[in-house]
Amino acid sequence: MLDTLLDRSVVLGYSKLGYRLRSRTWPADDPAPNALAGKTAVVTGARTGLGKATAAGLARLGATVHLVVRDAAKAAATVDELRGEVPDATLIVDECDIADLDAVRRYAATLTTDIHALIHNAGVMPAVRTESPQGHELTLATHVLGPLLLTELLRDQLRSGRVILVASGGMYTQPLPTDPEYRGAPYKPAIAYARTKRIQVALTPLLATHLAPTFVATMHPGWSTTPGLTTSLPTFTKLTRPLLRTPTEGADTTTWLAATTPNPPTGNFWHDRRIRPTHYLKKTQHTPEATHALWTYCRTAAGI
Repeated sequence: MLDTLLDRSVVLGYSKLGYRLRSRTWPADDPAPNALAGKTAVVTGARTGLGKATAAGLARLGATVHLVVRDAAKAAATVDELRGEVPDATLIVDECDIADLDAVRRYAATLTTDIHALIHNAGVMPAVRTESPQGHELTLATHVLGPLLLTELLRDQLRSGRVILVASGGMYTQPLPTDPEYRGAPYKPAIAYARTKRIQVALTPLLATHLAPTFVATMHPGWSTTPGLTTSLPTFTKLTRPLLRTPTEGADTTTWLAATTPNPPTGNFWHDRRIRPTHYLKKTQHTPEATHALWTYCRTAAGI
């Protein structure tokens, strides 16, 4: 009952208070030490914020972690900081812009080992409508098209692995878009971001069916203090700063989903280690036909 009340209240459930109240019951549920020893994890958008915290969490559990970043040179400081947190970590920096489908294809060709966990964390919120090198709206390319393509290209390496997409509670405010490239309406950054997170969540059950027996999940981290949030939503960050979770708290469920055994139920949306509803508002409901149409569009746009 308390967990449900926290979730429905939004402010309490998404804040550090919600995390701290819920996490009191988690120690017995934590992954075993070295649960990921000998396994490989790939984390996109791993230079800062939630991606960096996820990489640290996976490394603590023994995984070899590939940090996928747009600029490898800028990730040197991240690696130094992670080694300070996890001295025995095995970290590999890989350069790839997930929004660039050609770069994704080149990158996927370099990954030849089995992958236990593929974490799609890379995120953007441009101030004006921006297009990827292939001409797709940038939030769609980064949050949906690039992840779909990379996952498809790594399908053989992921057969016994897990795919986790980092979404946002902001998706609860948005229906499934009929204009996924955001060409028709005046562009609003926060809406573009939330729309693509809604797409991630809506397509997760279809992706899970397509990839079976690979485990697939989306999750949302609550409100966490990250450089991206500060840059994109400075007023929101200033007003909610006392309530914001740390990146480690925000990344907890991602790490848990990657490492807990046995596999949790596939194809679901998670927050704070529990499956959550995908809709709270009637206006966001969508039909199976609309979901399948968007699935087809996104796969075609990604070149799958």
